[in-house]
Amino acid sequence: MVHVVRQYLPMVGGLEDFVRQMVTRQKGRLASVRIVTLDRLFTQPDRELPRDEEIDGIPVHRIPYHGSSRYPLAPSVFSCLKGADLVHVHGVDFFFDAFALGAPFHRHKLVATTHGGFFHTNAYLPLKKIWLNSVTRLSASQYQRIACCSGSDLAMFAKVAPAKVRLIENGVDLGKFEGASSPRPVRRLITIGRFSANKQLGRLLDTLRVLTQDEPDWHLHIVGGPSDLGADDLARMIGERGLADNVSVHLGVPDAGVGELMAGCSLFVSASEYEGFGIAMIEALSAGLLPVVQPNSAFSSLAQKHPMVRLADFRVPSEAARSVRSVLEDLRAQPDLRDAAMVSARQHSWETTIGLYDELYRSVLTGSID
Repeated sequence: MVHVVRQYLPMVGGLEDFVRQMVTRQKGRLASVRIVTLDRLFTQPDRELPRDEEIDGIPVHRIPYHGSSRYPLAPSVFSCLKGADLVHVHGVDFFFDAFALGAPFHRHKLVATTHGGFFHTNAYLPLKKIWLNSVTRLSASQYQRIACCSGSDLAMFAKVAPAKVRLIENGVDLGKFEGASSPRPVRRLITIGRFSANKQLGRLLDTLRVLTQDEPDWHLHIVGGPSDLGADDLARMIGERGLADNVSVHLGVPDAGVGELMAGCSLFVSASEYEGFGIAMIEALSAGLLPVVQPNSAFSSLAQKHPMVRLADFRVPSEAARSVRSVLEDLRAQPDLRDAAMVSARQHSWETTIGLYDELYRSVLTGSID
């Protein structure tokens, strides 16, 4: 088994964590598991990573790339497939298209996981739709199966590959932050993720500014790492809003540190315009945090399964602030909501997800696809 993913550790994010969790669970269960990825992080393009490394007991092979991080060109990937019974491509990018184009020559069986495709922002949306309905449609025809990690991905890719798609929602490490939130309701918020444009951190700060006008003890923890925005950009945004005493920015915090931050919080917030699935929100639920999140397609889909998730339009800070206050009031009136959140998160256990992927792999390798 070869997993191909554009970014892997030391990059930290939802996609990278998903692949890491998957391969560590496949180790020892499959005949062999290895990862092929790019040799530079998009956030540090001048730093070349080791060509070969072992992470969590899994061989990681890195290859050079050229061009933009949006569509990195890495043709040497074809030399990395020797001995693979199955190639699992993560994401819809150069690798997805290249393996499809080369299918008549490399003859490996192909599966893919969508991870939101390339619709992480609304930028260039008309062009993206044209690409989806032309290049992606053609590439998808060469894959035996395409696993869609959310209902929104399923709806999107069912239009271009209806016979190939299957819904397999992301597994989440529920033990990482289980029960970590504050046992008593507090005016403390946390958001977790890369500092990317689609996360709309400015809108979170605008909402916090509204909250602090009447209750100055509200506090927001921003946990993540640089992407489109760096720490200096965030510091400027925070200063412009006069929120220096109400916001803490945490860079590169290990899981134990994130759990400690959650211990002082009651709510998880996100103004993100787009999510491939929403792993951070499910991890927040497992901690007992109540989410107040932007109604993007992924969060809206998850809200249907988790009734304690509150959807709020952070484009209107006053409206989002009302929702945040309301959820905290609900938690004060119904303390058992914290436990309900933890129980609700359990439907996303890795045991279920790995079982579904086992079934998918088996059907592809045995040729028993419907």
